[in-house]
Amino acid sequence: MATTLTKPAHRAAGASPRAGGPATTRRNWVAGVAGWLWLAIVVVPIYWIVITSFKEQSSYYASNPLAPPAEPTLGAYRLVLESDFALYFLNSLLVTLGAVIPAVGVSFMAAYAIVRGGGRFLRGVNSLFLMGLAIPLQATIIPIYLIIIRLHLYDSLLGMILPSIAFAIPLSVLVLSNFIRDVPKELFESMRLDGATDWGMLWRLTFPLTRPAVVTVTIYNALTIWNGFLLPLILTQSPDKRTLPLALWTFQGQYSVNVPAVLASVVLTTLPILVLYVVGRRQLLSGLTAGFGR
Repeated sequence: MATTLTKPAHRAAGASPRAGGPATTRRNWVAGVAGWLWLAIVVVPIYWIVITSFKEQSSYYASNPLAPPAEPTLGAYRLVLESDFALYFLNSLLVTLGAVIPAVGVSFMAAYAIVRGGGRFLRGVNSLFLMGLAIPLQATIIPIYLIIIRLHLYDSLLGMILPSIAFAIPLSVLVLSNFIRDVPKELFESMRLDGATDWGMLWRLTFPLTRPAVVTVTIYNALTIWNGFLLPLILTQSPDKRTLPLALWTFQGQYSVNVPAVLASVVLTTLPILVLYVVGRRQLLSGLTAGFGR
């Protein structure tokens, strides 16, 4: 992993470089070593988590933490699955889908209205969304708690879904509106002359052209909500309403000396994230790098 720098070769001192001539290479060993070092920093913890999840509780402290298990076992995974892991997984799935789908849908329509509408009111709405980016979740957790109590939604999945939608909208609107602005105005005018309505232009023109951005904000919001810990901790108290991050904290308290069980739950929690990344990897990378190609 050594970075290669190229420079044109000169035929003689003071001579101009020849177009298409040979090039000399110089390896950047510092960047290569730094790259391998960063790769080791990332891979070693993942390796430790995976191999430890296949160890017995009794053999974990008696062996080298980085050594693979002499006798791999699925006992830790069996223990986690028998501890209502399926219920916690379902709760996380419902909260994630229930928050991401409305948040992305509302953000997409709001971004289209802000870009194509104009006017003082829509500019004020856009400023309000941007203001939401400056307010951290930790600063609003007490008002959110009081509002959820007043709405009689405490200790329910809906009580976690509504704040998650509110905090997912500002960034989604910002990203989507920037992509919608890059759609050529001539396409909108052409569809308008053909008799298309705003609703038709939204879904038949804007959505196909901004699909990478929609997938990007969808995956980002899904990962954020899936890994959310503060809202489930504050807004729930019943064991049957716990999500996976809160369940991991519970497993750590319940199996404080059973490290393989805790890490097995971490592996099971990460699998849906890996599947989501594999499915949407191409669209995600396209949405993240689209701005660099313009």
